[in-house]
Amino acid sequence: VQLQASGGGLVQAGGSLRLSCVASEDTVSSNTMAWFRQAPGKERKFVATIAWTGAVTHYAASVKGRFTISRDIRENTVYLQMNGLTPDDTAVYYCAAARRKFWVISTLAADFGSWGQGTQVTVSS
Repeated sequence: VQLQASGGGLVQAGGSLRLSCVASEDTVSSNTMAWFRQAPGKERKFVATIAWTGAVTHYAASVKGRFTISRDIRENTVYLQMNGLTPDDTAVYYCAAARRKFWVISTLAADFGSWGQGTQVTVSS
């Protein structure tokens, strides 16, 4: 499985960005997908996940109500719409695919076996 993330950039506080993650094969329709982020000097943290069915999503408390994860199975792409960005959202954002197909959603990085290269999001105050 190959994942290619894009869409990061520099934005002012209160602004928006949409991240995209293009996956190989039929990954998005058969794997739970997720976004994680890692700020400088900090551990990688869960941001959002969407089940392989597309019917269930889950968010970290810090982004709930501001971020939306979605997918397009025809394009084999997962998106992360980020609104109301703050400097605390500054990080490298990684998309990930679950290790096992047709698996439940998870917030644990260990449950995801394929990772994109990351895309930098910087929010200025």
